[in-house]
Amino acid sequence: MDYVKFGSTGLEVSRLCLGCMTYGEPDRGPHPWTLPEEESRPIIRKALEAGINFLDTANMYSAGSSEEIIGRAIKDFTRREDVVLATKVFNRMRPGPNGAGLSRKAIFDEIDGSLKRLGTDYVDIYQIHRWDYGTPIEETLEALHDVVKAGKARYIGASSMHSWQFAKALYVSRANGWTRFSSMQNHLNLLYREEEREMLPLCADQKIAVIPWSPMARGKLTRDWDEKTNRDEKDEVSKRLYEHTRDADHKVIDAVGEVAKKRGVPRAQVALAWLLQKDGVTAPIVGASKPHHLDDAIAAMSLGLSDDEIARLEAPYVPHAVAGFK
Repeated sequence: MDYVKFGSTGLEVSRLCLGCMTYGEPDRGPHPWTLPEEESRPIIRKALEAGINFLDTANMYSAGSSEEIIGRAIKDFTRREDVVLATKVFNRMRPGPNGAGLSRKAIFDEIDGSLKRLGTDYVDIYQIHRWDYGTPIEETLEALHDVVKAGKARYIGASSMHSWQFAKALYVSRANGWTRFSSMQNHLNLLYREEEREMLPLCADQKIAVIPWSPMARGKLTRDWDEKTNRDEKDEVSKRLYEHTRDADHKVIDAVGEVAKKRGVPRAQVALAWLLQKDGVTAPIVGASKPHHLDDAIAAMSLGLSDDEIARLEAPYVPHAVAGFK
């Protein structure tokens, strides 16, 4: 396993991050395709044993059960200090006022809830899951700064938003002497490359770690166009992200298949190798519901794509409407 610095910080993370939305009780929350604990634990253990030290989850994943499963797995399979643990805050956790968002109250309540579920005194990276249009960014950033100063988080990160919003947040933090975002978790893969226009250059200029979500485009880059899975049938987010670009995406998926066939490797390795070779990408967030998904992800780190192969993969892409946030 390779390790890299996390943006401009001294923190070192594995070149792959294990995305933990896959692990959660199916009857809790909005993701009925998730793996329950007994099926999740062997995969989490395999990732840790392979040297993946970076795990990413969120308070809302399977209504908190993802955090619970991850917390117990860390306790049983490794040492807390050997893991870089990230979670998120923003989405609704309970009905009524203050049950969601990035107000000072919501952040203080939700960090304590996450720590309890994870069974730890701190998280390494506490991330805002989206931009909160109903709360001043100053209130959010000061609250996050106070969470760090209280020892409940080591670093803070952000997720999908407009580049101007991220630039504003970085400016406000610097102007007030508050803890600055160290990372951007954004939507980036061969089917969705709009982040290359502004967000990736901004992160490179500001030395921000980039940890893309959905590097396999919800699995679409790993199989034939017409092949369906249980998750395809149940994943409403996937439908929102890719349903309107089917014609263009089909051509990209075909290109991945052609390169993979010529190389004699699974498509997942090609798609992830492309992302790993992109300038500025720190650690793609890889979801694994089967052991071989981890094998492919690890193999992708050593699959060097040629300039010709990269050009072939990128050539069919056409501009997409912004997807993954508002």
